[in-house]
Amino acid sequence: MPNRFLPISLSVKERPCLVVGGGGVALRKINTLLEYECRITLIAPDPIERLEYFASKDLLKIIKRDYKSPEAAAYGLVISASDDRALNRQVYQDCKAAGVPINVVDNPNLCDFIFPAVVKRDCLTVAVATDGKAPFLAGHLRLILENVFPERWNKIARLAETFRKKVQRHWKNQPGQKADSINRFLNADWKTILGKMTDQEIEEELNRLLIG
Repeated sequence: MPNRFLPISLSVKERPCLVVGGGGVALRKINTLLEYECRITLIAPDPIERLEYFASKDLLKIIKRDYKSPEAAAYGLVISASDDRALNRQVYQDCKAAGVPINVVDNPNLCDFIFPAVVKRDCLTVAVATDGKAPFLAGHLRLILENVFPERWNKIARLAETFRKKVQRHWKNQPGQKADSINRFLNADWKTILGKMTDQEIEEELNRLLIG
């Protein structure tokens, strides 16, 4: 049986995003959204203190009132995190009518997208999901992935970005040499390199991996 949710990476930079609900669940989702430079509006009559703090720092806009149908249609992405099921369904229906992606927290049947369990290491993102069917399993696997990708992967990811640019410049229109360079990078002993080399030595090592 095919899965329902397509795993994609979607840019939400500068996208107007609406969160309905002002409690702890909304806070968790907003903590995630804040990492991706979207423009967040929160609608809730009585948001918790931490959300008020975010608003005081201009990290989001708070509208202190109940949700008014069909205002979700004006946004580019919506999360409904209210404890009022009828309200969540109304927000969902408004979004479906307008073609706006909607996530109703803890209700996969009312979701166009879900939040995977994520491990982030600089530009590297490793995500695991269970199609909304067993999120506790995804959360457990995230803990395992934290150990698979320790903190040094932050620097490896940054170096990979730098190395890709070097490869594209040096081996332009030479796919065989590009592939060889990338294989050398991937097979390098990065734990030892990062543990023993200075930044200058690492730069020299990148140039050696580039040429072979």
